[in-house]
Amino acid sequence: MQKLIITSLLLLASGQVLASGETLIDLTSHWVGIASLVIFFLAYLLVMAEEFTHLRKSKPVMLAAGIIWAMIALVYQSQGIDHEVEIAVRHNLLEYAELMLFLLAAMTYINAMDERLVFDSLRVWLVRRGLNFRSLFWATGLMAFFISPIADNLTTALLMCAVTMAVGGDNNRFILLACINIVVAANAGGAFSPFGDITTLMVWQKEIQTPQGVINFWSFFALFIPSLVNWLVPAAIMSLSVPKTLPEPVDASCATKRGAKVIVFLFLLTIATAVVFHNYLGLPPVIGMLTGLAYLQFLGYYLKKYPEEDESPQAAEEAGHIGDPVAFDIFTSVARAEWDTLFFFYGVVLCVGALGFIGYLSMTSEVIYSHWGATYANVAVGFMSAIVDNIPVMFAVLTMMPDMSAGQWLLVTLTAGVGGSLLSIGSAAGVALMGQARGKYTFFGHLKWMPVIALGYAASIFVHIWINSHLFTS
Repeated sequence: MQKLIITSLLLLASGQVLASGETLIDLTSHWVGIASLVIFFLAYLLVMAEEFTHLRKSKPVMLAAGIIWAMIALVYQSQGIDHEVEIAVRHNLLEYAELMLFLLAAMTYINAMDERLVFDSLRVWLVRRGLNFRSLFWATGLMAFFISPIADNLTTALLMCAVTMAVGGDNNRFILLACINIVVAANAGGAFSPFGDITTLMVWQKEIQTPQGVINFWSFFALFIPSLVNWLVPAAIMSLSVPKTLPEPVDASCATKRGAKVIVFLFLLTIATAVVFHNYLGLPPVIGMLTGLAYLQFLGYYLKKYPEEDESPQAAEEAGHIGDPVAFDIFTSVARAEWDTLFFFYGVVLCVGALGFIGYLSMTSEVIYSHWGATYANVAVGFMSAIVDNIPVMFAVLTMMPDMSAGQWLLVTLTAGVGGSLLSIGSAAGVALMGQARGKYTFFGHLKWMPVIALGYAASIFVHIWINSHLFTS
């Protein structure tokens, strides 16, 4: 157990930035290195305790990042090395900036669709279908699996949970099982798409070279069947405990606002733009996403400038189409982005990069990838992501850059994405649903079904190794 904890900490601490030519100082046994590990560990304890302390997760990691880099800079300055730390920090900031702007563009589109009532309309449509509890269990899981690759797994889980809460009423058992199913499905769906999870996005943007070629946009779809298995195995078992009785009828209606369908189309067009820019023009995907954000800006201008022809001026004023300067303003959607998540990501990237700069990279890589082997190491990454967030775990692997085949890189992408489903605190989707369905979807309620989820986790790994065996050859 002690070795596992030490190895986990070293994996989280690994990250490497290339210096400009001078020899880096090995601080792994220095007091700065030890203090940095302790500071990061304490910061992450606060992150994991967010549900109880109500301290936003970005605050401790941002503070830890500043303190750790300051200590490193102090040592380098004392040795007369002036610019190595600055170069390292700028490298990490560039890594963060590309991912942050990409996510910001995606979040803005999601918030715009939410403001135009796209998700509310979908929820009402599903509620009014008259399905029994077991059918709703499968419907919400299926939709979570296929929506999360386009949207993100957090938004998808919250949407499907709203449906579950609306029809579940006082049936706490149904709500618990449905929420577990939604978390597993959303995380599994996000694992086979570059847009479904931050970990897949990081791997895609890294454009990793393997003996089988580059890990590009289309490579991730090789994980579709393993991801489907990861969800279907526990869902099939849990569904046997869901009753077939009908819920209480719900009378609700909701119509989307003007421009809703166009925004959905523009979001898909933006994704296509990012893919074309990256795959065919050699540009970073974030350039395509920001170009697509301009599509939304022009639509917002049109909606405010030209109200519908059949509206009277007074009706248009009341509807917010004219007269109201923020009736549809893209910057309102930008403001509603998950800024806590974005700043948390900043803290993680800077912390992990700093701890890697200290010198833990070679140590960790030697322990898990040389001694254990790539397959066992990548499976272990999934279990680690269930305890801590998968972002620092995947960032650590990417900065170590072990020499692996395409199959192994897809394996670690799969395990990091779906491993968080093992515990309710292992993914953003699970943490969010514990708040939304407070008292009904709980940590221990999820823990009871962990063996079933672990069975799906193991099955997805075996299926990937089996059907994608050609990607494992060196």
